[in-house]
Amino acid sequence: QVQLEESGGGFVQAGDSLRLSCAASGRTFTAVAMGWFRQAPGKEREFVASITWGGRHTSYADSVKGRFVISIDNYNNIAYLQMYSLKPEDTAVYYCARRVASYVDWGSWGQGTQVTVSS
Repeated sequence: QVQLEESGGGFVQAGDSLRLSCAASGRTFTAVAMGWFRQAPGKEREFVASITWGGRHTSYADSVKGRFVISIDNYNNIAYLQMYSLKPEDTAVYYCARRVASYVDWGSWGQGTQVTVSS
């Protein structure tokens, strides 16, 4: 059974940086892409960034473009989200997910990691 586990969240000041990790486990883990999403209190979960398994293509939400960088260690099955210049509006629970095929929706959601940015 595939599991994704996020880590690296915390409480930081505006302007600080954090790196989130998403470790995948499971004997037969496969994916064509990994993604990061976030959900702030009272809001719907939103897309943050994604990366193809080979690392060739990335995509970012406009709100994080230029501040966040997604990367992947596909040997160890770990996806990262490096976050720079954090803002209070980045406060949310961050989740990672995988896509097993381009025509399949995101799945295998992790439990999330809390990021809190104070002003």
